[in-house]
Amino acid sequence: MAEKRFDRQRTTVVGLAREGTALARFLATRGATVTVTDQKNRQALKPQLAALEGLPIRYQLGGHPEAIFDTDIIFLSPGVPFDSPLAEEARRRGIPLSSETRLFTRLCPAPVIGITGSSGKTTTTALVGEMLIKSHPGRVWVGGNIGHPLIGHLDEIRPQDRVVIELSSFQLELFGPWETAGNNRGPLFDPAGWSPPIAAILNITPNHLDRHRTIKAYTAAKRAIIAYQKAQDVAVLGFDNTITRALAQDCPGRPLFFGTPARQMGPPEAWGAFLEEKKGNKRVMVRLDGRVYPVCPTGALRLRGRHNIENVLAACAIASAAGASLQAIQETATTFEGLPHRLELIRERGGVQYYNDSIATSPERAIAALQSFDEPIVLLAGGRDKHLPWNDWARLVHQKARHVILFGEAAPIIRQTIKAVPGRCKIHLAASMEAAAGLAASLAQPGDVVLLSPGGTSFDAFQDFEERGERFKKIVKNLNDST
Repeated sequence: MAEKRFDRQRTTVVGLAREGTALARFLATRGATVTVTDQKNRQALKPQLAALEGLPIRYQLGGHPEAIFDTDIIFLSPGVPFDSPLAEEARRRGIPLSSETRLFTRLCPAPVIGITGSSGKTTTTALVGEMLIKSHPGRVWVGGNIGHPLIGHLDEIRPQDRVVIELSSFQLELFGPWETAGNNRGPLFDPAGWSPPIAAILNITPNHLDRHRTIKAYTAAKRAIIAYQKAQDVAVLGFDNTITRALAQDCPGRPLFFGTPARQMGPPEAWGAFLEEKKGNKRVMVRLDGRVYPVCPTGALRLRGRHNIENVLAACAIASAAGASLQAIQETATTFEGLPHRLELIRERGGVQYYNDSIATSPERAIAALQSFDEPIVLLAGGRDKHLPWNDWARLVHQKARHVILFGEAAPIIRQTIKAVPGRCKIHLAASMEAAAGLAASLAQPGDVVLLSPGGTSFDAFQDFEERGERFKKIVKNLNDST
């Protein structure tokens, strides 16, 4: 692919996290005039600034001064709300708003497969990537919200490759049409809305309401992944989720469902993947090239929990639409062992298994983790609240857990909800992750599961869920076997 140049284009990048850093480098090395702005100061951004050292970039740090609007286009990082004062002021001035993901998808020469959902999207994206790697002759690129931004690899991607990207609601907010692009022209400017030719919405449940405020706004953000498809495109939708199933009614592309049972999904051409039950045994089925094939019994999956069966079904449907072979789908489904921080078994100690599910940043995600175990649970929960209901979670905690250890900003809110629900689960408070893990180890008995599945975000004490999960793993691995 010929290198894209952005000479004489004035750009502002808002937010110097992972995407912002990758984008600033990409723009600066291709001739654009780049201004980077971030609320954090230079001291807090030392690693990012070191990564961009030597590039012709102007920095406006510690706030967002007037100078950042002296630009042709503003790129927002996912952490910057679409309705923030900065974004509103840009719209008032007629400055187009874009993002690293939006720019990458417009410039990418290979077909893009986009995956979103309230839960399961990272595991599903990884599964689809593996299925395509095992069957596609070209290179398969996996990125987006998973792994690292792909824009730095844009010149390596060829038309015969495949790109699988995980997309969050924050990223999808910027996929719609621009109200105005002014008089700007060139590869940075594409005012039309865009959706991937193969796009999946796994499920939609209340999430990120601290950012989107209402489930309606959250759903609208997710829907952008299919809203601008063409008639020949494919929209893979979770059939068992009422919101995603309903999205098929006004989907511009061809709906393809995954879920159970198949006979309720409509005509066979709408079947992507489903569960078939015979004589009490369940197996995953996929429709490929107009025919239905068995993938494997659910007992052959290495991923634990009902939610992971749904992730496998979704991956089978998406991969089949993208041209994966049956053999690759079968092999991946039965060998894939999961990703870090997603029901990750850390160790067994004294007859107790320790699991890291730090990815569970909502009560519903934590419910899925709790439902994955029949063993008694010592649960670690907390973090920062996302303004989501905890009631169903609290009822399940009383059924599944002997002890719950609460930590972080949300601990008082969660404690109040648990106490309002009748049950026998014992509640403990801990001042830190170290204290919570140590207490869990002392309370656990042989046959128990110690489970970190917080239900809240990590931002009260950690950079992200990965840092939180790594801290928990380190603590657990350092527990003395004799104590």
